[in-house]
Amino acid sequence: MTFAKVPIAATEAPTGRGPYPQAVQCGPFVFLSGQGPLSRVTNQPIAGSFADQVTLTLDNVAAILAAARLGLEHVTKVTVYLSDLARVDEFNAIYSARMPKPWPARTLVQCGLRGIDVELDVIAVDPLGLRGVTP
Repeated sequence: MTFAKVPIAATEAPTGRGPYPQAVQCGPFVFLSGQGPLSRVTNQPIAGSFADQVTLTLDNVAAILAAARLGLEHVTKVTVYLSDLARVDEFNAIYSARMPKPWPARTLVQCGLRGIDVELDVIAVDPLGLRGVTP
């Protein structure tokens, strides 16, 4: 059995600003490209509060997962990039209210982000694992 790399496209999420798909499914795994607080209409960062940025980022992740017929409950690993670690508690409050339990494995790092305060790198597992499989 081999696994094809199948791009996932979601009309309800921003397309990104580079040469990459919103997500790729390979076997049972769905790998999302880094998602931030970009407007799905303008494909540009929103000018909202930190809470608005985190909420929109999670909305974008959920929209891409929905295009793969998955939900936040299928997320198994998240890497969180924050512009300032002083916002961890604020991030955790929003994240824990939105992300279903059992929570996925997670890594959180501070880094320089251009024009945004949060970005998420997400891996999900398709329980059926049927897309991208060739016999």
